[in-house]
Amino acid sequence: MLTTYSGAGYYLDLSRTREETAAQLAHLRKHAWLDRGTRATFIDFSVYNANINLFCVIRLLVEFPATGGVIPSWQFQPVKLIQYVTTFDFFLAACEIIFCFFILYYVVEEIREIIFCFFILYYVVEEILEIRIHKLHYFRSFWNCLDVVIIVLSVAAIGINIHRTSNVEMLLQFLEDQNTYPNFENLAYWQIQFNNIAAVIVFFVWIKLFKFISFNRTMSQLSTTMSRCAKDLFGFAIMFFIIFLAYAQLAYLVFGTQVDDFSTFQECIFTQFRIILGDINFAEIEEANRVLGPIYFTTFVFFTFFILLNMFLAIINDTYSEVKSDLAQQKAEMELSDLIRKGYHKALVKLKLKKNTVDDISESLRQGGGKLNFDELRQDLKGKGHTDAEIEAIFTKYDQDGDQELTEREHQQMRDDLEKEREDLDLEHSSLPRPMSSRSFPRSLDDSEEDDDDDSGHSSRRRGSISSGVSYEEFQVLVRRVDRMEHSIGSIVSKIDAVIVKLEIMERNKLKRREVLGRLLDGVAEDERLGRDSEIHREQMERLVREELERWESDDAASQISHGLGTPVGLNGQPRPRSSRPSSSQSTEGMEGGGGNGSADIHV
Repeated sequence: MLTTYSGAGYYLDLSRTREETAAQLAHLRKHAWLDRGTRATFIDFSVYNANINLFCVIRLLVEFPATGGVIPSWQFQPVKLIQYVTTFDFFLAACEIIFCFFILYYVVEEIREIIFCFFILYYVVEEILEIRIHKLHYFRSFWNCLDVVIIVLSVAAIGINIHRTSNVEMLLQFLEDQNTYPNFENLAYWQIQFNNIAAVIVFFVWIKLFKFISFNRTMSQLSTTMSRCAKDLFGFAIMFFIIFLAYAQLAYLVFGTQVDDFSTFQECIFTQFRIILGDINFAEIEEANRVLGPIYFTTFVFFTFFILLNMFLAIINDTYSEVKSDLAQQKAEMELSDLIRKGYHKALVKLKLKKNTVDDISESLRQGGGKLNFDELRQDLKGKGHTDAEIEAIFTKYDQDGDQELTEREHQQMRDDLEKEREDLDLEHSSLPRPMSSRSFPRSLDDSEEDDDDDSGHSSRRRGSISSGVSYEEFQVLVRRVDRMEHSIGSIVSKIDAVIVKLEIMERNKLKRREVLGRLLDGVAEDERLGRDSEIHREQMERLVREELERWESDDAASQISHGLGTPVGLNGQPRPRSSRPSSSQSTEGMEGGGGNGSADIHV
């Protein structure tokens, strides 16, 4: 088509029979219906194939340019105008209805958020600067703008679909009169536009998937790389298009009159992109100009392909290396797989298909009977997915005497605490509100397992972030940091409790040892005061000291083994360093010297 036409002019409806149509055409030719002022003649008709339920709207065009001659063209548009015939068509109709309700709900949600963005204007009238910051806050996010585009296009597609369906019903009524021509051109145009809009909507919806898969570490690296190198790519694009357009102008002026691929400036641009991809007919360029053709081709490939394209890749590679090194130094956050595993675990616990920590410990206590050894408890709980730190903290809390076994009294105390904790968990689960069905933003990745905020809570957090001047993304970053801090503090507190319990056990053992040694020293002093032979007491004291040293050594070995296995420290609490403990000979000599003088300095 050479140009566009307004639609004004003359038309004639041809007959349904060959003879009448030939007579009409002869009448038009006799009276010079086509004259020197005619610029175009359109022949429009439509055919229908009932076997595949498709219309084909056909337009044959003959144009008469002012320079003379005839330029023919044609247009065939196969469209499905009668939509709902088969069972599958009605299934598609049901899907379209569901899509309409979804878009309606989506529009209400987006309108509510947009209205809220402008509603804050009523509260910041006195502060003009805050008005400038917050009134278009919603549109500062790329994903929010993408949502608006999807909604607008979806509403347009729904409107076109309704318009097309209603017009099809009207045209089907016109088909009953076989002597009139129903014009399907307008209907075919709107059908093509509907298909184009639907294709764009599907494209944007697929792009939006990047928002929901940002949990993945690889996708996070890619998105961070593109955002970080955006400024460098913008500067590179300016330099690239300066050179690219210069070569396009050169090709248009040199080869435009001889090579079809360079006949227009737009064709030159697309042809040069094809050259970059390796699709080019060099023979035509060389035939058009044997001097400038090879020079143009060689220099263009050298500058664009070997220099500019490699510079583009170097910018992305350098930025990707920086992002990858930065992410490697950061603490690994929860990814999409971890989130799915976490939700699966919570679902199993709620459906009573998997027991929580309280139930696991209670079952281990029932299997242990009256006494429960640490190794047995550790082996049982490790098989149920609990960590060594949790097992150590639980066992140390109730092992009062540090003998690595729970007595009947310690056993009963643990049972009572577990029953109380189970009651608290049941009460907490029963008091949790039912989640509201509302579209919300993604939750924080480091939320605790019992944290089950509903979508209204997310909405309130978003409103709070907007009203205080903090973006929702920054607010989510702060939430994750606070959650990590709370988790770290909780772990530190549990470890401090375990250390305090161990120190108490060490203090009790120290007092017991001092009491035993004190009685021994009192016996030795009493024998010396009465003039008794203290040789027997010295031998007894030496034997007791050696037994005590052997006990210390056995405790030290057990403590080292328990640390290697990730279990609590030895039988008597925190082990002492070997360098601070006297040897057997040194202790014996000290005792003998103390016996002779009537006193002794014993370091415990």
